[in-house]
Amino acid sequence: MKEQGLQVVMVEPDSIAAELELEPGDRVVAINGEPVRDIIDYRFLESDEAITVKVRKPGGEEWSVEVEKDFDESMGLFFGENACGRTVRCANKCVFCFVEQMPPGLRESLYVRDDDYRLSFLSGNFITLTNLSDSDFKRIARQRLSPLYISVHATNPPLREQLMGNRRAGQILAQMRYLAGAGIELHTQAVLCPGLNDGNELARTYGDLVGLWPAVCSLAVVPVGLTRHRDGCCPLQTFTRTGAAAVLGFVHKMQEECLARIGYPFIFAADEFYFLAGQDVPPAERYADFPQTENGVGLTRLFLDEWRAVEEGLPPSAPREIKATVVTGVLAAPVLGRVVERLNAVAGLDLELLVIKNRFFGEQVTVAGLVTGGDITAQAVASDRRDLIIVPSVMLKKDEAVFLDGASLSGMSAGLRADLAVVDGTREMVELLISGPQKTTIYCPF
Repeated sequence: MKEQGLQVVMVEPDSIAAELELEPGDRVVAINGEPVRDIIDYRFLESDEAITVKVRKPGGEEWSVEVEKDFDESMGLFFGENACGRTVRCANKCVFCFVEQMPPGLRESLYVRDDDYRLSFLSGNFITLTNLSDSDFKRIARQRLSPLYISVHATNPPLREQLMGNRRAGQILAQMRYLAGAGIELHTQAVLCPGLNDGNELARTYGDLVGLWPAVCSLAVVPVGLTRHRDGCCPLQTFTRTGAAAVLGFVHKMQEECLARIGYPFIFAADEFYFLAGQDVPPAERYADFPQTENGVGLTRLFLDEWRAVEEGLPPSAPREIKATVVTGVLAAPVLGRVVERLNAVAGLDLELLVIKNRFFGEQVTVAGLVTGGDITAQAVASDRRDLIIVPSVMLKKDEAVFLDGASLSGMSAGLRADLAVVDGTREMVELLISGPQKTTIYCPF
């Protein structure tokens, strides 16, 4: 039987909890008589000025402590990475599911398909709403779990059911209307599959979602990603240059209408569409407040604008000679190539752009975020400029220096007998090359 409440893993010194002599190992079971199921319950109930906290000690003894504090003042308790309990898994069978296209042997966490509304609220994960009960919807409304991020893909009920392999998927509009009525802000996405949910179906999806403005705040359209590991999967195609241009034409036309009608562009195309179509990404104002950068929308514009500011301050020469390799994926190579060309005009810098072909997932996968350490190692061996290898942070796990295939930076550095540097954008890269490592992480085998 699952033990109730949240287990404390750390108590902040000099906090309310420390004064009450609460300790790691204690369990917060209830606040003001309401059970604490997860971190969301805890934060919601803790925010009151007067609370009664039921705590169960490791030996079974129960305490009831009364607390008076400022509104939203924290008690100083931390519950670690398991504060949400068991992650709700995805029960859909989407025809384009990327997890189903991954080879065996990767980190176990990469095969977890979460569809948990709590992670959508806490971390911006996209969810489908197909597994929510009536009590889940009521909880979202009561606790104002906003914003949420919704994978819509299509609003046509039979088509959405087909795309997601779930008979409940057709309820999406009714579900979103309920959330909108409860004051929940919603950001949405549509993974587009040529011939399935683009064209007229995309127009229908857009029309239905913009009709829920301002509760539905944005719609991102993203091209389907296909790997070479698709045995037994639904036959799908990637976007051609012409197909990508057609999507962009629609997006740009709808943006014009939205700007005129609601003063906000609303619908956005992932950067990958611009690369596929051979078009320049729009200026920053077309991305408004950049609502979906985690979805690959507007990152190139932010990169270019940062580079423009950095380029203005480049010195004529570097303080020391550096011979380095800059790693990128196929898709972003034209953009980064211009940066490398300009940096090579700085005396003392000798940079090579290493464009990694994705042999792990298949060469049709061209985004930098899916480049593996094994592919970098195999293709960097052919380079004779390996004093320093610069890797973009997007290729690595957020909280650990490992790639999708489990390769570590430290191990790669030793194998290549070269320093590896991780940078987040052009500003950090230039600081590394001109001023030496500051915030940048360097892995050196020697």
